[in-house]
Formats: sequence, structure tokens, C-alpha cells
Amino acid sequence: MNKPERLRAADFAYISIREGLSAGRWPPGSHLRETELAAELKISRTPIREALRKLASEQLVQFEPHLGARVPGWSHQDMEEIFALRVELESFAAGQAALNAKPAQVDELRSLATAIEKAAFGGDAPDNVKISELNNRFHRLIVLASGNRRLNSLVATIIDIPLVVRTFARFDKTAMARSVGHHFDLVEAIAGGNADWAVAVMRAHIHAGRQVMLGTDAGELLGRRH
Repeated sequence: MNKPERLRAADFAYISIREGLSAGRWPPGSHLRETELAAELKISRTPIREALRKLASEQLVQFEPHLGARVPGWSHQDMEEIFALRVELESFAAGQAALNAKPAQVDELRSLATAIEKAAFGGDAPDNVKISELNNRFHRLIVLASGNRRLNSLVATIIDIPLVVRTFARFDKTAMARSVGHHFDLVEAIAGGNADWAVAVMRAHIHAGRQVMLGTDAGELLGRRH
């Protein structure tokens, strides 16, 4: 990633480290060392420290005494709690988006759904990193389109966490096709102003993701949170 001049060093560090987390560069349990990150990004340790603190506030890294920042693992209980919150908050957001979304937001949602489909099925294998990033943008936009500013701050972190633990790495072709279909159904429900349909689809979408994530053998992917 090139460093745009307009970005503060801490912003550049935050974006760079977060992209590395979303790409699965550091597995659960890895320590993120300020000295190494500063040398790699060619900036001082101070903005690295600021970026790591911001990521810690979002629960995407955690600090340990005398060891610094570490990539967390997520237990089954952690993920159960996260999915339970997502079902309630994001389904509400979808219903509100159906009532309040602007035409430009609907168009962007449709473009993102199409891009997710292409990343999933347009090549020899799914591009799981790209799918995760696009999916994150899709879900964030629905919350934004709801028009509820407090909801936006509440939901932000719980949308990000599945991105970091690479949910889509566990999707087989059938599960991926179901997820893609849900995205298009959400767009149509929101475009049509049908709040009940949007709520129902979002609930089904998140429950399906939970089943894939926590159905069997999830421990190896999630790591163990201490």
C-alpha cells in the first residue's frame, strides 16, 4: 500500500495493519511488534502505537502486559455472542434501511452484491479476502442507510470481527451461493421499501453464517482467546 500524502501517519498505519489483519497475514496469537511494523511501514513507532490502540478499541487486537499487541483468538462463546448481537441489530438496521435508504445507497448496495458474486464465482477459486472486504462494506452500508447514527457505532465492531477471523474461508460452494443470494435479496427488499422482507432475509443471512462458522471444527480457524 502506498502512503498518500494526505493521510496522517497514524491513519496510514491503522489502514495498513487492518488490511493485514483482514488478509489473515497474522494468525491468532501472533504478536504485532511496534519496532517491526514501524520499520516495514517506514514511519516512527508513535503512529504505530496510536494505530494499535485504535484497533484494540475495536477489539481487533488486544494488549498484553509487557508483550504489546496480539491478534486475538475467538472462542465459540465469543462468536455465539457476536452472532446473537448481529441477528438483532443488523436485522433491525435492514428494516430501517428499507424505509430510509437513498437511491444512491441502493445502487451502491447492488454494485457491491454484484462484486461479491464476481469475487466468489468469477475465477478458479473464491477470493475470500476480497469477499470479506466487500461484504464488510455491504453490511456497513445497510447500517448507514438505516439513518440511525447510534446504531452505526454499535454495529461497527461486530461487523468487523468476522472479517478478521476470515469467515468466508469456511464457506463451501453451496453456502457461498446462499450468501450471495441473500445479498441480492436484501438489495431488492430495501429497494422495494419492504421492511419485513429485509428483516427476514437479514436474520436468515446471519443465522446461515453462524451455522457455517460454528457448525463443526471451528476451533482451528478461530484460535483460542485467552
